[in-house]
Amino acid sequence: MFASLAFPLAAQDVAPAPAIETTAPAPGIPAVAEPAAVAGSDLPMVETGLAGHDLSPWGMFMAADYVVKSVMVGLLTASIVTLIIWVAKSLQLSGARRRAYKALREVLKAESLDSVAAVMANRPGLGAMLVKAAAEEVEMSSDLIGRVDPTGIKERVSSRLNRIEVAAGRKISQSLGILASVGSVGPFVGLFGTVWGIMNAFVGIAETQTTNLAVVAPGIAEALLATAFGLVAAIPAVVIYNAFARSVTGYRQVLADVSAGIERLVSRDLDRSALAIARGPTALAAE
Repeated sequence: MFASLAFPLAAQDVAPAPAIETTAPAPGIPAVAEPAAVAGSDLPMVETGLAGHDLSPWGMFMAADYVVKSVMVGLLTASIVTLIIWVAKSLQLSGARRRAYKALREVLKAESLDSVAAVMANRPGLGAMLVKAAAEEVEMSSDLIGRVDPTGIKERVSSRLNRIEVAAGRKISQSLGILASVGSVGPFVGLFGTVWGIMNAFVGIAETQTTNLAVVAPGIAEALLATAFGLVAAIPAVVIYNAFARSVTGYRQVLADVSAGIERLVSRDLDRSALAIARGPTALAAE
C-alpha cells in the first residue's frame, strides 16, 4: 500500500516543468537593444575637447602661439598710436586753422603792409610770420624802390612766402605717414598672424590624429583673432588719415589766400611809392 502511494508521488515530483513561452517581436517592429552599460559603470567618458578652452578674446590671446601674440601686441600698439595721433593732430590743426583764418581777415581788410604788420606784430601763428617775412623783405629792398622794376621785389617776397608755406605744410603733415602705414600694412600683418596660427592648428591635428572640430576650432579661432586685430588697427587709421588729409589741404589753401593777400598789399605799396616818386618831392611832401 505504501509502495502504491509513493509511486504516484514520485511520479509527480519528477514531472517536467511547463516551458516558458517567449514572445517573439512582431514583424516590422525593431527589437530594442539593451544598453551597453548602466549608469554608474566604470566605462570612460568621451571628452568633447572644449572644456579646457577659454574662447573669450582674452583667453584666446593667452592661449595663442608666441608669434601670434607678438602680432596682436604690435597691432594693439599701432591702434594706441593711431588714437594718440588723432587727438594730438586734431588739436594742432584746429588751432592752426583758427589762427590762419584770423590772419586772413586782418590781411583782407588792411590797406597797406605796414598797417597789417602793426596789428599782427605780437600775434602767434603762421599768418603773423608771413606778414613779418614780407615786411622784412620789403625793408631789405627799400633802397631799390622807385629805382628799378618792382617785379624783382615782388618775386622775392613771393618766394619767401612760398618757402614758409611749404615748411608749414610739411610740419602740419607730420605723423600722417604713420597713419597711412598702419592703414595699409595692418591687415597684412594680421593675415600673417592668422596664417601662422592656422599652421599651428594643422600641426595639432597631425599630432592628435583627429579631425574632431572641437579639437581644431580653438586653434583656428585664435588665428582668426589676429586678423580681427589687424582690421581694428587699419580701419580707424584709414578713416583718420583721410579726414586729416582733407583738413591739411584746407589749411594750406587758407595759407595760400593769406600769402596772396600779402602779395597784393606789397604790390599796392610799391605802386604807391612809384607814383609818389614820379610826382616829385613836392607831391610827396604834400601827401
